[in-house]
Amino acid sequence: MAREKTISNNNSRQPSAGNRSSRSNNSASSQSGSPDPAQRTDTAPRSKQASDGAPLAASGLAPGTLYIVATPIGNANDISLRALQVLNAVNSVACEDTRVTARLFARHSIHTSLSAYHEHNAEKALPRLIRRLKSGETVALVSDAGTPMVSDPGYRLVRACIEEDIPVTTLPGASSVLAALVLSGLPTDRFFFGGFLPHKQGPRRALLESFATIPSTLVLLESPRRLATSMADMAAVLGERDAAVSREITKLYEETRRGTLQELADAYAGGVAPKGEAVVVIGPPPDRPEMDDGEIDALLATALKRASLRDAVREVTDVSGLPRQIIYQRALAVNNKVNGDD
Repeated sequence: MAREKTISNNNSRQPSAGNRSSRSNNSASSQSGSPDPAQRTDTAPRSKQASDGAPLAASGLAPGTLYIVATPIGNANDISLRALQVLNAVNSVACEDTRVTARLFARHSIHTSLSAYHEHNAEKALPRLIRRLKSGETVALVSDAGTPMVSDPGYRLVRACIEEDIPVTTLPGASSVLAALVLSGLPTDRFFFGGFLPHKQGPRRALLESFATIPSTLVLLESPRRLATSMADMAAVLGERDAAVSREITKLYEETRRGTLQELADAYAGGVAPKGEAVVVIGPPPDRPEMDDGEIDALLATALKRASLRDAVREVTDVSGLPRQIIYQRALAVNNKVNGDD
């Protein structure tokens, strides 16, 4: 593991988003900052009781609008002034886990009511949110951490709003995907976000094989419990690529490990599962000259003379850079031809 390096950020000793402190943040009460894209100019008294469709003039928000608000991914201070303003001004906030968002709200002295909206209650909660928005209320959508709709069901609410001609706007901010990408030291000009990998090895390897020829950096999410086995599968399927694993980003024990996929797989194998969800960033496939079918078949025929079908497929997959399934199908055909089968 000569190339593997660990970077720990022990200088950022700011309280995390899970801190239960109720200390007030001065920016939470500030009303300065960039105006909302749909800001009103009238000065009628503010009212958060807009179920009858009455304008929320003094809040600076557009009635009947869904606000998609990014929240911190670890450090509770990583929230924008505008996010604090909007979360204080909307009628209600839809969130994944009310307990998690309540801790963030306590830290920043936000008292807006919360309602749960997540994968398990979306079927019932979504129509209620649409009714509230159509009545003129303003609603903010947040996730437990980071930007909503990156690996959560928020997109269904946005799609429903679009279908109902309900205005939608966003307040950009923290994202573990982008944070890990810029920490990785790998190419950032083009990347593919693959989300969480399947829990079981078979489907996981099949999905990784479908990613193998994507000519860009890959960004994947993984739980700490499955990180070791997933890294082993990434190394087996994707081959010798540079990669980085980031976890606890913006927190006290932030860590980024860098190395090849195999080096990182070895580092996590057999050890205690790390804490915190991991973001795995994998470099693009190496540039290889394109091979035609005849060249691939010739390589397979040579490899099959001295190796098993499985080993021959692995060898030619590494050389060609093509997905394993494609090489496997060609290897079967070559093997049948060598053995005289039709």
